[in-house]
Amino acid sequence: MLEHIPSQEEMVSLIGKPSYQAWLELCKKIEETYDMETQWNKGGKAWKYEYKYRRGGKTLCALYAREDCFGFMVIFGKAERGKFEEERQAYSPQVQKVYDDATTYHDGKWMMFIIKDETLFEDMMRLLMIKRRPNRK
Repeated sequence: MLEHIPSQEEMVSLIGKPSYQAWLELCKKIEETYDMETQWNKGGKAWKYEYKYRRGGKTLCALYAREDCFGFMVIFGKAERGKFEEERQAYSPQVQKVYDDATTYHDGKWMMFIIKDETLFEDMMRLLMIKRRPNRK
């Protein structure tokens, strides 16, 4: 857990204004669809910050920030991979490529999307719906 949560100014200076606008928009979409706890963490070796959406000890997804860039990560277990495979043609070629290139670990397939703008948001939300049914009306 982070002791210092980055301010809007820090985030804009880190990832850039257009990326920060996209970050806010993605968070808004997730929060309109899901009632989740959020948690700021250090981003590990590759990222400065991690912003995680969780509920009941399970992670829905996480956003990551580093200089001039932000990422969206979702991890699919075996059943979720099966659901994605059934409907993979409905996703953009970019999403299919990230899925195909993602490493599968013992706890699932870790898919990291580098987000530049709102182009993939519809696909991101569909991926989350495979992971968990929306719990906001």
